[in-house]
Amino acid sequence: MANQPNQLFNYSVIQNMAQKPSIPKGTRDFTPAEMIKRNYIFDTIRSVYKLFGYLPIETPAMETMQTLMGKYGEEGDRLIFKILNSGEFQQDLTAQDLAEKSAAALAHQICEKALRYDLTVPFARFVVMHRNEIQLPFKRYQIQPVWRADRPQRGRYREFFQCDADIVGSNSLLNEYELVQIIDMVFQKFGIGVTIKMNNRKILSGIAEIICEPDKITDITVAIDKYEKIGIENVNKELQEKGIAPEKIAILQPIIELQGTNEEKLDKLAVILAGSTIGLEGISELRYVFELLNCITLKATVEVDLTLARGLNYYTGAIFEVKANDVQIGSICGGGRYDNLTGIFGMEGISGVGISFGADRIFDVLNQLDAYPETTKQTTQVLFINFGETEQRVILPMLTELRAQGISCEIYPEQGKMKKQMQYANDRAIPFVALVGESEMQNNTITLKNMQTGEQKTVSLQELQKLSR
Repeated sequence: MANQPNQLFNYSVIQNMAQKPSIPKGTRDFTPAEMIKRNYIFDTIRSVYKLFGYLPIETPAMETMQTLMGKYGEEGDRLIFKILNSGEFQQDLTAQDLAEKSAAALAHQICEKALRYDLTVPFARFVVMHRNEIQLPFKRYQIQPVWRADRPQRGRYREFFQCDADIVGSNSLLNEYELVQIIDMVFQKFGIGVTIKMNNRKILSGIAEIICEPDKITDITVAIDKYEKIGIENVNKELQEKGIAPEKIAILQPIIELQGTNEEKLDKLAVILAGSTIGLEGISELRYVFELLNCITLKATVEVDLTLARGLNYYTGAIFEVKANDVQIGSICGGGRYDNLTGIFGMEGISGVGISFGADRIFDVLNQLDAYPETTKQTTQVLFINFGETEQRVILPMLTELRAQGISCEIYPEQGKMKKQMQYANDRAIPFVALVGESEMQNNTITLKNMQTGEQKTVSLQELQKLSR
């Protein structure tokens, strides 16, 4: 007993030192109500992917550093979350290493793995590793979280879900047309008005050629991709900092600010890029996709946007980005063609194109628009009031039968005041409350209360199945 005071003191100190629990910046908890909404998003996107013949896969949260690094450009590589090697990860480091090397350089020595930055590069790795198990062209969809060491802000998170669809092993521009259809159908189902912006990396390469800076295509695309965020003056400033002469920037500026219809923009570009074979090829590809889209009616607006660059190095052809028309937020979907991505992993000549829906941003947009269907506000359709043990034994078989019919139902887990059980139903937005008391048991009936209207009816179990659907 002599040690008891010290033990109590130590416990008290621990209690005082305990901090309020928190989560890392850029991550979020989701309540059951929020998860129901998120699952509605995932299920809607998944249902459209299935309509177009895409098949599901999953890949690990972790990939090797070798798989991820060097695939996203310099800026992308900095945003990859590296994972320290297990055990004595610093044992091979010398004092000179620590003194002379930057954190980025040290990462290659002390980290063999990293959290995936997106789903596209892991998918390319998947295709190469499973080449003998899949049939080309291969259409896959994948709905999983990704991580980026970005600065958290509104609409930008460090952990977020992507909902990807890709097709590899086909050069056909029908795939680009189909992806635009998928985007349009998904946002129609969500009730979100959107603008689908399109460009082509070959056009951007052509622009780099005509200003005689083909080797600086990456610098150019990274800069103009920020046009909407930072404006033309800051884009020009960044281009100058990358060593592009003012007279060349002067040629570039009116090109990326071209106005008019899609056809007018492409006509003007065709004149400007007349001396660039690759630029004209990009224009031709965009024209063809728009010709196909003219065969159908889309609810979304589709427009050529020459400031769209999508600063990822692996894109080689068409590029897409989607903006919500009625909510100020970043892109809610994006993608493009990447002809040579699998070549990085030793599998040459495999073309691919894909899109990715940003589920977290779509979640925010739907919340702001209050555009969720009423069904997402409820989980249980019928709550049975618990009057006691005798009533429970009558109700339990009813629950089993209702669930077999696909009706979500539950019984309040303990006998309590009616008011408390009714309040539970209200708080859970349960539309119907079922009462089975002494008279109902004698008559083999159920008293069913509509929680929205307050109306009560005496029904059979079979009638309840119809009313609550």
